[in-house]
Amino acid sequence: MSHVILLAAAVPGPVVDFSVILALLALIIVVAKAAGMLVAKVGIPPVVGEIAAGVLLGPSLLGMELSGEIFPVDQRGFLDILARIGLVLFMFVVGLELDISLVKGRGKVAGSVSVCSIVLPFALGIGLAKIFVETEATSGLKPDGVGFWPFALFMGAAMSITAFPVLARILTDRRMHRTETGGLALACAATDDIIAWTLLAVVLAVSGIDGGHGHLPSWGIYLAIPFVLVAIFLVRPALTQLTAAYKRAGELTPTILSVVLIGMLLFSATTEVIGIHYIFGAFLFGAIIPHENAAALRHEILVRLEQISVLLLLPVFFLLSGLKVNIQGLGSEHILPLVGILAVAIVGKYVGAYVGAKLQKVPHWQASSLGLLMNTRGLTELIILNVGLEKGLLSPELFTLMVIMALVTTVMTGPLLAFTYPQRRVARDIAEAERAALGDEAVDRILVLSRPGAANEVPLEIAVTMLAGARPAEIVVADLQPQGRLLDLGSGLSGELADMAAAMESQQVLVRRGEELGVPVRVIAHPSADVEQDLVELVQVLAPQGLVAWSDDPSLEAVLAVVDCPSAIVAEGTDPFPPQVPVAVAWTSDSNGDAAVVLGARLALARQVPLQLPTAGGRRLVAIRTALEERGVRVADPVAPDPDSGLTAPVIDIAGRGAGATATIAAQSEPDAVPVDFAAVELGAEVGAE
Repeated sequence: MSHVILLAAAVPGPVVDFSVILALLALIIVVAKAAGMLVAKVGIPPVVGEIAAGVLLGPSLLGMELSGEIFPVDQRGFLDILARIGLVLFMFVVGLELDISLVKGRGKVAGSVSVCSIVLPFALGIGLAKIFVETEATSGLKPDGVGFWPFALFMGAAMSITAFPVLARILTDRRMHRTETGGLALACAATDDIIAWTLLAVVLAVSGIDGGHGHLPSWGIYLAIPFVLVAIFLVRPALTQLTAAYKRAGELTPTILSVVLIGMLLFSATTEVIGIHYIFGAFLFGAIIPHENAAALRHEILVRLEQISVLLLLPVFFLLSGLKVNIQGLGSEHILPLVGILAVAIVGKYVGAYVGAKLQKVPHWQASSLGLLMNTRGLTELIILNVGLEKGLLSPELFTLMVIMALVTTVMTGPLLAFTYPQRRVARDIAEAERAALGDEAVDRILVLSRPGAANEVPLEIAVTMLAGARPAEIVVADLQPQGRLLDLGSGLSGELADMAAAMESQQVLVRRGEELGVPVRVIAHPSADVEQDLVELVQVLAPQGLVAWSDDPSLEAVLAVVDCPSAIVAEGTDPFPPQVPVAVAWTSDSNGDAAVVLGARLALARQVPLQLPTAGGRRLVAIRTALEERGVRVADPVAPDPDSGLTAPVIDIAGRGAGATATIAAQSEPDAVPVDFAAVELGAEVGAE
């Protein structure tokens, strides 16, 4: 015990109060999540709310004294360690999600937009730094003891950043990543990230040579280039063994994850020792993790690391950043500098990206959308600003002004984007992309609106019979699910891709059944912010020859209002049809009645069962019965239910859709349909027959 006392006495400094740290972590998480959920309700990325919450918990709202009592100064050092670990994990995730393949096919546009959207704000940032230094009222914004060029270069780099993770989530929330514009924006942001992070590393290296930092002499910074080359050409090929090990094990084993964590930590430590910053090492290691045939491996790594980083550790980073922001400390003399910072940041990025896009002959609206999207800064900007403050390249006042800029530029992206790229255009572009993916080889196409938990085999069987043997043909199953919330910062693109994969898997039984029946089945499955509007756009683009939907589908009426084809509406709770059950049609003397008979005849012929038609219906119905019998349809009179059959209904009953229709299937004709010629209408043959 005496040794412990002597040891404690020999190491002066604050002692961690573990109970205080745990309580503070709980408070930080609650406030961060509450703020994120609150702003998400109005369409703002949750990360903005979490950053703002950190600012509000600092002296900006609570004042220095109250903020210091809630978050004791002597405990902040321990929180800072947690925040730094969170940054390492997050920057690794950023690198891991950075897919260079996004640039393939878009290299010229992405390169042009990225270079222009960096060069212009970088140059304007240097010019603004010069104004700050030479103007007496703003000269205090440059920290004392820092040369002009390190300060100016850092200002230029800070103005040039685009937050790839936040941009990716904005695109995903709006489902724009499925469109040409969204894919182009991701490609530009990926290229921008590579250039900007490299540029920032160079800027920090220059400032390090001037001021000295890191664990090596100033010449150690030149080790960065060979280190990056070793990482790309030696370490990256070796990491392909992770993919092989993952495939052998069939899961992410502790050994594989340990190798990833060790590599991430060693890379971070190396860049810190060299004299750049530890975040660059984590980013680099994430970026060199192989992407080829490793989607499942990367997803499992993200699931393990991203949530703990974002939910527990990054909110600590937000808080500590907020404690450094003191809006109350700003005066009227800071209004013009703030306006200048916002103008340089917004105009520099927008004009740069717009000009870069127009140089590649990108349309005006698309170039404008890219300009707005490249203005997204979010958490990435906050990380860079903290690096600048830590390295003494920013004064506390300038740090506060730059944080405000980061929040404003991120908040404005969504609302302004609605003008240049409205949601209706997004839905149309998604539908066009789906149509392109499906191809134009199909002569006939039936669209099925499925739903989770339902026996979707019934709509599929009806869809096959609606084709009446037409070939080539295909059935498109639309499984669009409401997007219940904006994606959190930590959910990643991989989270949505996993949801999409799960939805696709749930429809594989339909795909396999389609193969058995000789009709290809394609599935369109993704979350949607507006399912009804997306389905309307999909119907208009696909122009199907038939539609099958459930009667309780909330989007049904909107879809039926735009379809130009016959439709079959399946009653809620309908189970798969038992074999040898006859088909009965409740005929009416209108176009919907004719559509019901056509569908009933096709279904009866395909299932090789009798078609039951009413006996009373005048000469028109007699002519229909005669025409169908001559074509091989076994037409029978309605019969009473068999109490020993065990069926809730003795037949598959079909009625023309209209007021009071309660049949298992309700048929609706195409708009302005002409009377059906039952002697010539296509009826098809047995299901599965060639």
